[in-house]
Amino acid sequence: MISKMSSHVINMGCRLNAYEGDLVERLVTKQSRERVVINTCAVTAEAERQNRQAIRRAAREHPSAEIIVTGCAAQINPSAYANMTEVTRVVGNEEKLRPETWDPTANHPQVSVGDIFTVKETAPHLLGSYGDRTRAFVQVQQGCDHRCTFCIIPYGRGNSRSVPIGDVVMQVRELVESGTLEVVLTGVDLTSYGPDLPGKPTLGQMVRRLLAQVPNLPRLRLSSIDCIEIDNDLRRLIADEPRLMPHLHLSLQSGDNLTLKRMKRRHSRDEAVELCKELRILRPDIAFGADIIAGFPTETEEMFQRSLDLISDCDLSYVHVFPYSEREGTPAARMPQVDKLLRKERAARLRLAAEEAHQTFLESHVGKKANILMEADGIGRGEDFAPYKLDAAQGTIVSVIASHVQGNQLIAEEVQ
Repeated sequence: MISKMSSHVINMGCRLNAYEGDLVERLVTKQSRERVVINTCAVTAEAERQNRQAIRRAAREHPSAEIIVTGCAAQINPSAYANMTEVTRVVGNEEKLRPETWDPTANHPQVSVGDIFTVKETAPHLLGSYGDRTRAFVQVQQGCDHRCTFCIIPYGRGNSRSVPIGDVVMQVRELVESGTLEVVLTGVDLTSYGPDLPGKPTLGQMVRRLLAQVPNLPRLRLSSIDCIEIDNDLRRLIADEPRLMPHLHLSLQSGDNLTLKRMKRRHSRDEAVELCKELRILRPDIAFGADIIAGFPTETEEMFQRSLDLISDCDLSYVHVFPYSEREGTPAARMPQVDKLLRKERAARLRLAAEEAHQTFLESHVGKKANILMEADGIGRGEDFAPYKLDAAQGTIVSVIASHVQGNQLIAEEVQ
């Protein structure tokens, strides 16, 4: 239940939305006017349904508040939200990051949504942190230049654009000086970092300079990356830099080559499998996560089986499974569709295989020493992102040994 007396931001969808929502919340809570901001997601039709549900719930719980809708869904289809009787204003993804957008004394139009493809730079605002002091998320890239046939997000985020290395270093240095122990670099298409900047640095070159210029940063982690765009500098860092955490989340989507082609992905099945093998040789303790879509248009049982086999072939430890959801305006929505019940059934089979793989991953840690970053409620994360439960102070890095697996966590004790 949301407080009845103050302004709030409700973030839907991805971590990048949550990152930006943190900035928006700081802007709206400075004002005395009661407002509820719904920071929407557009990744699936289900996400759109949840957006509308959140808007209606906010209006019921806050009858006197302004209901302001922003985020990717608002950017892509502003009229759909402006026509909802509960909605006061609709604000675009670029506009939401501007302080003047939230000025309560200004006369704002009902719809403030510009052409996202005209935006050439990332927002100039640098957050002190996102989340708690234990881990901070730093946005280094925005937008996407690729056009996967199932994805609407480029139309909500615009073209790819990067944060200059000096700005990234400055922000991370400030975070470390304030006590942050782990920084996660985020973006819409993280491995496309750099071509729009002077000198065209790669993601690996940026990470190398960041670690060199902030030597007291204990842990650096990357969010989801595209396996086909890992550059040689990043490969060397994965192999040799202990402060770069051995955990990568790969945007794989399918294990079938024809499906990947129809998705307009740029990698093949063999390239994904070989990358995981190569990086495991370079960094034996590395763990891989991945996104996989079940029931993409035209997917046969044989095609699906190749996606299912990808969990073992890539030795995935974490899998985010998505039953395919049509997005109006995408090429995939015009392809022959797989029955929705079959999509759900295949997604369930993928999740079951993923859970079994995750349990095997956890069991491999029993009896082994690990360095854990403690978060809230006695939960910590290993360098490979394995979850541990133990009694230790939040915001510390401790050495532990896991005694056994309980549910989806490792039970551990601190050791010297």
